[in-house]
Amino acid sequence: MQSRFIPYKNSSIHYCLYGTGGKPLFCFHGYGEDATGFACLEDGLGKEYIIIAIDLPFHGQTQWNEGLNLLPGDLVKIIYDIRDAVLPVETATIELLGYSMGGRVVLQLLQLVPQQIKRAVLVAPDGLHKNPWYVFSTQTFIGNRLFRRTAHNAGWLFWLLKAGERYKLAHQSIIKVAHYYLDDSGERLKLYKRWTTMRRFKPKLTLIKKFIKQNSITVRFLFGRYDNIILSERSAIFKEDNQNVQVHVINAGHRLMQQKYAGEITKLFYQ
Repeated sequence: MQSRFIPYKNSSIHYCLYGTGGKPLFCFHGYGEDATGFACLEDGLGKEYIIIAIDLPFHGQTQWNEGLNLLPGDLVKIIYDIRDAVLPVETATIELLGYSMGGRVVLQLLQLVPQQIKRAVLVAPDGLHKNPWYVFSTQTFIGNRLFRRTAHNAGWLFWLLKAGERYKLAHQSIIKVAHYYLDDSGERLKLYKRWTTMRRFKPKLTLIKKFIKQNSITVRFLFGRYDNIILSERSAIFKEDNQNVQVHVINAGHRLMQQKYAGEITKLFYQ
């Protein structure tokens, strides 16, 4: 594994390189994770691919100094800058892998630069469903102000979580995740910064579906059968295109980016 940095405007973008192959594979991690999470794929993909895993803003070692705003176009420029730095010659196409939050990033890239993408693998991807709480807290002025205030004082939110547990208004796994990220004031502030910074990534699924077909992009979805956060049914809009798209479900939960599932993920690059 190689750890590298590349400058972008006033920021320093960190990324990791795995493998010695010639095909560029850009990987995007889940919320609260970082580029090191893709090390598990090196044995299976490293001979054919050069795996380029990027730390998104306010994650890992990336130092983001552009305010709470990452535009999809910024990320495209970062990808091209890294590609030019890593590869000796410009490649015509790239391949993408996105896990959880990183899946929403990949969906947005499929919408923005479909002609540059040969294959996209989406592992338990966010972005297939509009979460009303996420939309309210990141896409509206009032919601974002409330979100910021809650990051510093979350008393009312703890009351809501307790009510949710008492009256079984949400699945226990979701309540557990909420407590994990909201109980600690530092984690709440990170949540506010990360969600707000990524708010411009709003993939339009009908448009993406059209671009996948037009550009003959190979797309593979992988879901965990027992995942209560990202449901496989949300990929239904893409199932009609069985020439380019396949949906796979395995006996697992949401945390699919780990060594024991690396083989399942690797197979998606050879189908």
